[in-house]
Amino acid sequence: MVAFLSVTSKAAGLALTTRFLTLIFPYLNSEWHFFFEILACLSMGIGNLVALTQTSLKRMLGYSSVGQAGFLLIGIITGGEDGYGSMFIYLLIYLLMNLGAFAGAIIFGLRTGSDQIKDFSGLGKKDPMLAIGLSVALLSLGGIPPLAGFFGKLYLFWVGWKAGYFFLITFALITSVISIYYYLRVVKIMFVKDENEISSSLANYPVSTISIVPRKPIEFGMGVCTLGSLIVGIFLNPISESVQHSLEITPYLQNSFAYIDILSF
Repeated sequence: MVAFLSVTSKAAGLALTTRFLTLIFPYLNSEWHFFFEILACLSMGIGNLVALTQTSLKRMLGYSSVGQAGFLLIGIITGGEDGYGSMFIYLLIYLLMNLGAFAGAIIFGLRTGSDQIKDFSGLGKKDPMLAIGLSVALLSLGGIPPLAGFFGKLYLFWVGWKAGYFFLITFALITSVISIYYYLRVVKIMFVKDENEISSSLANYPVSTISIVPRKPIEFGMGVCTLGSLIVGIFLNPISESVQHSLEITPYLQNSFAYIDILSF
């Protein structure tokens, strides 16, 4: 449920906000832009700083989702086809990254009964496929190249910078570096090499044979998300063109609303 709400609430809320602002208040940019800039900075700052202190992987992902929402708000603030397009593209990539990371945490929790970050110590030896899949999702969330999260953030930040939101993008870059630290901390813990550093939770961990074919639905879901986090960035241009093409309907909708207002008057 946490994984579901961390993605769908953002997707629905951002889509509704985009339509609401572009269709009903298209000429009040100066009035709501400042409010959303403050909201984005608070989301990025508080979300990433609180995630930095967490000892539970699920809670860390939950608070990092707050920071990710701040990144997504940059697209709404920028506006236009480029701004909204970059937001929806990053939202698609975020869906893959976040669900992949939550799937990894859920699988580990089902097998060990724990989601504490320290208990992931040595997972790379016990279950290499799970550790690699979780690492890909986390590193993509942090924006490490050449994963999809890097290309999504690059496009989002470039659009915001081009629009003149220099302070907002600089603040986003700083908080993104903070997020890289706590994502890398989990990856480092999973791939410790010393035998005595393996956590007690992994003592009775079921021996995993390396297999590309998933055995359970959640493993299949994690595999799809991991693959998406790896290759979606390669197809960024066609995805961007498709999203921007879908956004071209907005001016026609605005004209329709204006026509309805005239008739009502």
